Amino acid sequence: MRLIPRSFLWRTILMILIPLIVAQVIVANAFFGNHWSRVHNTLARTLAGEITTMMNFIDAGDTDTTQKMARDIGINVTFHEKLNRPKHNDNHARETGHLASELSKRLQRRANIYMDRGKRLVYVDVPTRDNQIATFGTSLYRIYSTSTEVFIIWLLGSILIVSILIAPFIIMHTRSIRRIACAAGRFGRGLDAPGFVPTGSKEIREAAASMITMKERLDRYNRTRTDMLNAVSHDLKAPLTRMRLAVETNTATSDDLIRDIDRMTEMVNGYLAFARGEAPEIEQATELPPMLTRIARDAAPDKQIVTDFPDAPTQFYARPMALARAFSNIIENAARYANKQIKITEHDTVDTVEVIIEDDGPGIPDDRKRDAMRPFVRLDDARGTETGGTGLGLSIAQTAIENHGGQMFLENSELGGLRVRIVLPI
Repeated sequence: MRLIPRSFLWRTILMILIPLIVAQVIVANAFFGNHWSRVHNTLARTLAGEITTMMNFIDAGDTDTTQKMARDIGINVTFHEKLNRPKHNDNHARETGHLASELSKRLQRRANIYMDRGKRLVYVDVPTRDNQIATFGTSLYRIYSTSTEVFIIWLLGSILIVSILIAPFIIMHTRSIRRIACAAGRFGRGLDAPGFVPTGSKEIREAAASMITMKERLDRYNRTRTDMLNAVSHDLKAPLTRMRLAVETNTATSDDLIRDIDRMTEMVNGYLAFARGEAPEIEQATELPPMLTRIARDAAPDKQIVTDFPDAPTQFYARPMALARAFSNIIENAARYANKQIKITEHDTVDTVEVIIEDDGPGIPDDRKRDAMRPFVRLDDARGTETGGTGLGLSIAQTAIENHGGQMFLENSELGGLRVRIVLPI
């Protein structure tokens, strides 16, 4: 038998209600249990004392004083030769037990107590010395307080009210989690989840947004691998066909073959580097200006390098080799297409480090910027016809930046060329 429900809805409801119920029970027992007993004892002693006093007057034959006292304290006193009472009295009932105990201590005779719960009345029959029965009738509230019962009912009502109030919120949270589970199941089968929008609390929305980001990265990963296979078959086919034709027609020269082999080697190395991704690397305290200066000096020795770095650049933890590889691809790309000048700028804030790399080359049209970030895409029309490359530079850089939690944007530069803006979190 399973005691703990499986669903998040019922587990949450129990997690809220069980401590609430336990706390209410402890309060009721610890405080109102003692309070209830003290109140009933006091009420029973008071009524028992009044009945005892009136019985003393009755035994002395002073019925007038008894009647006057009874009227003053709200008790009806009658005398009977014989009463038709039920066989069993209520001396041991919950409401009258204290009164019966007090009367047995004060009177030297047995008193029988009967209740009319419907009319909320109590009757006390006491035999007199002249063989009559004196009946004292009064309200049941004289010996029994219902305030504790009302409080217990209120405790139960408060639990019910809390349950009604929290149920819609828990149901909304549960629905959001269930929608995430359904969307994750569709994503796992390679399907889309149309209309799926993160809802619910902040944490649930963040989890849903992270799952959507993961789905987009997996889709990009699959597209990239497909593009890589297509690019390998396409790019290697041309030099292989040219080499085969040159050999078969006896027009091949060693220089031509070596040039084609070098070109194929460059493409294969690029494909392998992209397929391997980043090797594991320990994060270290990193400053970007020295790294950027060294990369720019090596990548563009014949270009004018303009830098604008802070006097005290921010140090942050990163994987320096991965960042260096990313910035090398970007700066080499700028050096390949720049006419004369490359500008590198760093802006530091409390939470981020922003690096801007600009060139004065032909730039990239706005409608082609998205394609430029895709692997194996070469924008020869925009960037030149003799530049070569495999179209992996910006894609590899973007992957490295995103692995650091950053973002990379392609924009238009005031120099006339491309402006690559990288934002890295600290």
